[in-house]
Amino acid sequence: MIHLKTKEEINKMRSAAQIVVEALNTLREMVEPGVSTWDLDKKAEEVAIKRGAIPAFKGYSDYPGSVCFAINSEVVHGIPSKKKILKEGDIVGIDFGVILDGFYGDSAITVPVGEISAMAHKLLKVTEESLLKGIQEATPDNGLFEVSGAIQSHVEEMGFSIVRSFVGHGIGKNLHEDPQVPNFVPNNGKRSNGVKLKPGMVIAIEPMVNVGKPDIKILSDGWTAVTVDGTLSAHFEHTVAVTENGPVILTQ
Repeated sequence: MIHLKTKEEINKMRSAAQIVVEALNTLREMVEPGVSTWDLDKKAEEVAIKRGAIPAFKGYSDYPGSVCFAINSEVVHGIPSKKKILKEGDIVGIDFGVILDGFYGDSAITVPVGEISAMAHKLLKVTEESLLKGIQEATPDNGLFEVSGAIQSHVEEMGFSIVRSFVGHGIGKNLHEDPQVPNFVPNNGKRSNGVKLKPGMVIAIEPMVNVGKPDIKILSDGWTAVTVDGTLSAHFEHTVAVTENGPVILTQ
C-alpha cells in the first residue's frame, strides 16, 4: 500500500533529510587517502545524534553500521571497518539515513578519493546525471516507469549498465515502503506503465551503475554487494517528494 504524505509530514521528512545532507557533506570533506570507513561511520553517527536523530541503518535487519559504504567494485552495503582504508584513486559510495520525529530521510553519494581515472570520473558524472533525469520525471500523473526509463536510457546511452538486483523505494514512517522504484523498465515494458505518481508520494530514487556487466554477487559477510566482473560501480540517491508543482528533492 502506498502512503500519501501530508504537507506537514513532508516537512518533517525534509528535516530528517537535511540531517542526512549535513552528514554526507561532512563525510565528503573527510574523504582522503588514509581515512577508514570506520572513521567515516562514527562521524556520520555523531552528526545524527547531535541533531537529535537516530541513524536509520544501524540494527536494520541486523546491519552492524550506521553507513553503507561501497569502494570501487563494491556496489552497496559495505560494512564499516577499521581495516577498510581509502587510498588515492578510489571511489567510495556513502549511503546514509536517519529517523527524526518518526520519519526517515535517505541519500547516497559517490566520492572520489584524490585523483581518479577518467573512466571513474565519467561513471560518477553519468550516474548522478541519471538520477537527476529520473527525478525530472517524478511528476503527478506520470507512470512510475517514466522515472525508471529516464535513468536506464541515459546510463545505457553512455555505455554503462544498470544494476537490477537493487531498486529504489517509497519512504516515510518506514525506510522501505511501496512502491518499489526500479532504475530500469521491467520486462522491457513501456515507460508509461507503472503506478501513477500522485502528490504526497515520497520516493527514494537510487541508481546503481556499473562500468561492466549489471550482475552482482554478495560476499561472505552477507551484506557487501560487488560487481561480478570486478568493474567499478557508483551510487547516488535522493529522497524526492512528488508535489502538485513537480518533484521536490528533500535531500537537496
